[in-house]
Amino acid sequence: MNEQAQKAKILLIEDDPDGRQSVSEALLASGYDVLSAESGGQGLEFFEKQAFDAVLSDVKLPDIDGIEVLKKIRQTDADIPVLLMTAYGTIQTAVEALKAGAYDYILKPLDLTDLQTKIGRAIETRNLRSQVFSLKQELFARPIIGKSKQMLAILKQVKTIAPTQANVLILGESGTGKELIARALHALGKNPDGEFVAVNCGAFAETLLESELFGHEKGAFTGANQMRQGAFERAHGGTLFLDEIGLASAQVQSRLLRVLEEREIMRVGGSKSVPVEARIVAASNRDLEELVRENKFRHDLLYRLQVITISLPPLRTRPEDIHPLADYFVALSCKENGRQIETIEPDFYTALEKHNWPGNVRELRNVIESAVVLATEPKLTADSLKLSSPQRSEAATCGRGNLLPRKLEITTPQTNQTLAEIERNAVFESLQRHQGNRTLAAEELNISTRTIQRKIKDYDLPF
Repeated sequence: MNEQAQKAKILLIEDDPDGRQSVSEALLASGYDVLSAESGGQGLEFFEKQAFDAVLSDVKLPDIDGIEVLKKIRQTDADIPVLLMTAYGTIQTAVEALKAGAYDYILKPLDLTDLQTKIGRAIETRNLRSQVFSLKQELFARPIIGKSKQMLAILKQVKTIAPTQANVLILGESGTGKELIARALHALGKNPDGEFVAVNCGAFAETLLESELFGHEKGAFTGANQMRQGAFERAHGGTLFLDEIGLASAQVQSRLLRVLEEREIMRVGGSKSVPVEARIVAASNRDLEELVRENKFRHDLLYRLQVITISLPPLRTRPEDIHPLADYFVALSCKENGRQIETIEPDFYTALEKHNWPGNVRELRNVIESAVVLATEPKLTADSLKLSSPQRSEAATCGRGNLLPRKLEITTPQTNQTLAEIERNAVFESLQRHQGNRTLAAEELNISTRTIQRKIKDYDLPF
């Protein structure tokens, strides 16, 4: 047996002394640690006080039967494999055991070699699930950095509501970390093993957004060469994150409301309803109540979405979080880019804290990654930072959040600027005015959302 199996601990519940001894000896011979119980009640007492890797229980016990033992164990630990043994096997009992969550159902007289194999597979399955869960936790529950009162209160709120299935609406400017909060809600929720599906409602035209959310049947429209599941179906049993929900069209809003009420969707071009069950987390950098007053957003949909509301403060209102965030992003950038920073001068932090951060945490990360990558020595100073002018930062912070765009103002270009520099500045300033909202910036500049996304990448803009 390998080292992992040797360390595994089995709880054996068997009232027959001879059977208990023979099974215990077989498991011990395989390298397992075994604790034996003579009754269901004693077995449950042992289970409450110690940790086990698997449970092997007889169905017929003197006090409570093995099915009841199985149910009580799974209430405490739903992942531990429980194998049931019986000399009175019936199809009905087997079905009942498997429905109650038994890993396997074994008939007596036992084939001890087969039993050893099944116990080994059960423990391997548990270990694999544990590894997958750890990887998902690492993927989704990325650290939420913050020591300000605002962020500590939000973290407490996230931990409180995560285990529920209540719909959550996350509000905040672009770059404040709305998707990070949504992923934390998923990772800490009831179904962390389910899929986390994110859809940016502002990145699709109306017809394409319907197909992305609800799926489509083959032949539903030109180019629909095969049936495609939408985001709701892909997120079944997990979490669906609807970003920039305020940009969804009236028709999409109407269909979303029906899904939230009926818990079923109908694919585009389809005639049959498909049941779906996913936690809905929506986000917006626009004032949805203002959009309701302007008849641009359904008030009944807003009520459905904002069962619980989390409001993320902009980075400029919590300067005490800049230092720890900067340290984290420096370490992350070094790891991702193979760099080494040994010293960070005080003026580096001072410059960061004086900046208004129109792009919030996203902009901070990009600025720091740029400083780390371009550093010619293992030291960061204020001169390492490439920050936009204070005037630009202040212009982007007017008003409460990202509401309706103000009239486009084009700055007269300097005579020594190249065409690319003029284009970069125009895109950057438009994105600042709209707090990073790519759809609104694209409308203002009269270009497509896809084009502005490409320009952000081409010019390495902090949005």
